[in-house]
Amino acid sequence: MQLRKEALAAARDADVVVAAMGISSALEGEEMKTDTDGFAGGDRTKLGLPRVQQQLLEQLAATGKPVVLVLLSGSPLAVPWAAENLPAIVQLWYPGEEGGTALADVLFGDANPGGRLPLTVYRSVDQLPPFDDYGMDGRTYRFFQGEPLFPFGYGLSYTRFEYSDLDVPASVEVGTALPVSVSVKNAGTRDGDEVVQLYVSHRGAGTRVPIRSLQGFKRVHIKAGEQQKVSFVLDPKQLAIVNAAGQVRVQPGEVLIAVGGKQPGFEGVADAATTQVVTVGTELAGQAVTLVP
Repeated sequence: MQLRKEALAAARDADVVVAAMGISSALEGEEMKTDTDGFAGGDRTKLGLPRVQQQLLEQLAATGKPVVLVLLSGSPLAVPWAAENLPAIVQLWYPGEEGGTALADVLFGDANPGGRLPLTVYRSVDQLPPFDDYGMDGRTYRFFQGEPLFPFGYGLSYTRFEYSDLDVPASVEVGTALPVSVSVKNAGTRDGDEVVQLYVSHRGAGTRVPIRSLQGFKRVHIKAGEQQKVSFVLDPKQLAIVNAAGQVRVQPGEVLIAVGGKQPGFEGVADAATTQVVTVGTELAGQAVTLVP
């Protein structure tokens, strides 16, 4: 309680509050003994911040000072209140000895962040099916139908990236490679890195398929005002689906190609505002081909 009073007193005298919160390897791991709310034997029963941290965070924000939330964790933390009420969130993970230096470089603008989330940050554990069900339905960006807090592939920048001229053949023969290219422009005033992501979605596949799957990505450095062409080549296996019989097959039909600095289809805080995504359809023509797994 005394530490909380001291923290709030310091916040009232500060210009900006940097609140480093989260969890540690002392809480999340295998077969661990802990009586902390939200954890059981190393497993997480909740996805949010520990209750005492959430309370302190809300009290810090109530001081009226800008609060930057820095999250330390090895797994995703659901922070919907922070996303709606704070001006900035930085996911630092477990950064190591130079983590403070890296964080300072980002917060003071000496480095332009270019990272992207390698996982989905859900709004709460209530969005997930029970973990005694090992099926993939309702999990990960590939099969989750809900609205995440932050989707897989999400990340912001101090500059803006614009996408144009997505070039994909209108149709290709089943079993052949598919070339894809796009123009990416740094439309802001800062040099920066962009992670160009390529997603594939199947339409009318006639079997269970992912909503979309990441089939390519490239991190490129683009100076302010400049533009680069980024190219991919999708091989037949990247255009295949697994049918009910477990066969890996490339079959005729429509495939949607989405390329951008994020996934398509999200709104509000889940939509990274500093980048774009462009989508085009292509037709796989001919006879289905079964591939060797």
